[in-house]
Amino acid sequence: MRKILLALAAVLVACWLPVPAAAAGNWAVTYVDPAPARFAGGQSYALGFWVLQHGTHPFEGKMSPVGLRFTRADGKSVEFGGTALPEAGHYATSVVLEEGVWRVEGVQGPFQPYQVGTLTVPGSLRIDPVPADLAGALTGANEDYWDAVRPPLPAPASATVQEVATAAPRVEPQPRDEESGVPAWTLLLAVAGGAVLAVGALRLPRLRRRRTEEPDPPVDASAETIVISG
Repeated sequence: MRKILLALAAVLVACWLPVPAAAAGNWAVTYVDPAPARFAGGQSYALGFWVLQHGTHPFEGKMSPVGLRFTRADGKSVEFGGTALPEAGHYATSVVLEEGVWRVEGVQGPFQPYQVGTLTVPGSLRIDPVPADLAGALTGANEDYWDAVRPPLPAPASATVQEVATAAPRVEPQPRDEESGVPAWTLLLAVAGGAVLAVGALRLPRLRRRRTEEPDPPVDASAETIVISG
C-alpha cells in the first residue's frame, strides 16, 4: 500500500512540473523580417513577421489572434495586430511607439507568446536567438511551403557540417593528394627537388674521381729557375 501511495505522489508531482515547450510539441516561433535600421518615437514603421509551428512550418489551424506586442519597463503594453500576407505563415503590421526600451513578443494564436527581442526607441531592434530547448528541436523546413519569399529560418541544430557549409559562399579547394591531404603541386615540387638532389649526388663522386685520376700538368723547371746576373 505504501508503494502505491508513493507512486501516486510521484505521478502528481510530475503532472505539476512545467514541461518544456519543445517536449510538449505545442509551440511556435515568431521570426521578424529585416527591420528598419533605426526607430524614432512617434513614427510609423511596417514590420513583417512569420509565425511557424515548431519553428519550421505554417500552422494548419486558425492563427488568431496574431501580431506583435510591445511592453515597456514601466508596465505599459501596446499590441499591433497582424494582417495575413500571401505567403503561408507570413504577416505584416504597422507600429508606432513612444521612446523607451520595449520587450517584443509574438502573439501566436493558440500558442504561447514568443519572446522576439528588445526594441530601443530611439534606437534599433535586437533579435534574441532561438532558445536552446527549441533550437535543439528544429528540423529542416519543407521548402514546398514557399517560393522566393520565405522566412529567415535559422540552421537547425541537427544540420551536418556539409549542410551548413553549403549555405556559405563556396571556395574551391586546391587539388589534393587523397592519401596525404597535401596539395598536388607541393608534391610535384618535392619530387622535382628530390630528383635534382639525386642527380647532383650521383655526379659528385664522378667529379671527385675524375679529379683524383687526372695527373698534374708537367712542371717546367726552367720556368722556376731564377738567374741573377752580376
